[in-house]
Amino acid sequence: MPTRILPAVGDADAARSVTTLLSQLPDAEPVAPVVDSTQLVDTLARLAAESVDELPEVVVVHERIGPVPALELIREVALRFPAVGVILVTSDASPGLFQAAMDSGARGLVTLPLGYEELASRVQAVSQWSIGVRRHLGHGGDVFTGVGGTVVTVSGAKGGVGATVTAVQIALAAQTSGRGTVLVDLDLQAGDIASYLDVQFRRSVVDLAAITDISPRVLADAVFRHDTGLALLLAPAEGERGEEVTDRAARQIVSALRSRYETVVVDCGTQLTGAGAAAVEMADTALLLTTPDVVAVRGAKRAVRMWDRLQIRKAEETTVVVNRHTRGTEIQPALIRKITGTAVAATAIPANFKELQAVVDAGRLHELDARSTVKQALWSLAGELGLVKPAAGDRRAGGRFRGDRGAAGFRRRRDAGG
Repeated sequence: MPTRILPAVGDADAARSVTTLLSQLPDAEPVAPVVDSTQLVDTLARLAAESVDELPEVVVVHERIGPVPALELIREVALRFPAVGVILVTSDASPGLFQAAMDSGARGLVTLPLGYEELASRVQAVSQWSIGVRRHLGHGGDVFTGVGGTVVTVSGAKGGVGATVTAVQIALAAQTSGRGTVLVDLDLQAGDIASYLDVQFRRSVVDLAAITDISPRVLADAVFRHDTGLALLLAPAEGERGEEVTDRAARQIVSALRSRYETVVVDCGTQLTGAGAAAVEMADTALLLTTPDVVAVRGAKRAVRMWDRLQIRKAEETTVVVNRHTRGTEIQPALIRKITGTAVAATAIPANFKELQAVVDAGRLHELDARSTVKQALWSLAGELGLVKPAAGDRRAGGRFRGDRGAAGFRRRRDAGG
């Protein structure tokens, strides 16, 4: 059987060189190369969703792949697609890099300039390892899904636009509908999720920052289980410790969480940190909260442009959510879409802080009245994003939320208004 090899090479000349040499290997079947880390992970996830047997046996990662650094990319591939063998192509043949590559999950290392004998030997060994792993664990469709949970990040265009309230409520909506959900506070210096949900905690995301292999037990020790059933990974009580959570640590933490929860909701706050940037880059859906006023919309446009310049996320891959919306305001969602160049969620959150004030002041945001128009809109947003499981007999994504009559009532009223 031919060995399927997927090259991940950003430079066009290097890609041609690698592909040409791979095609000369015996029984090798190189496929079209991917040009960046996002395309590699997306390609593997799509193939894994069809069948584990569709995954390539070998992935060849060039040291200059981006925007995620090569070793971090290898770590994510090894975690999410454990039956795929990864080879690192690098100009650094030092023992230190070799050890780092092995620690990240690589199965082999080939030095530049590429040589036929070395590459053939590595590919053959890694391919045999991959085939052995698949044979040992069987070919059942539920053995290696590779896709993992859905990651949604929530960021604010500026302070006070409602990012944390939105993150909490869409996470509660997902959890209530029956999806295993974790809510992560990556607003590392000013995180308020613990205050909004009246939580006293000892451990935080910082406790995972220095751990290179986050096992289920280690993760369980750091996660707080709320009375609602929602899992919480909270920001540190001492804001200065937030610096310990690097972009590398954030990638490891989000990858570990998405492998164990159906839904991962991350509150990134309003200030862009390395950890927040890594989360936004990895997210399946990146939400950017704004209010319909000039200052906030300018902030949203500034954030979108910065994400694009830093190659974190393209504007068209970002979804703006309009909070405190009224029909009478001059700035409507269509105008915000035009200004920012992003998608805009169909669900706008109404302006009604009076509904929120009592539960916010009491730190009981999870007890927000089901009749609240703000809650109904936020839970409808969760349905729009595909974060809720429809009730039996209701095939629409955003169907009834079990145990929440107010949300179901909102759905009926929306349907009636047609």
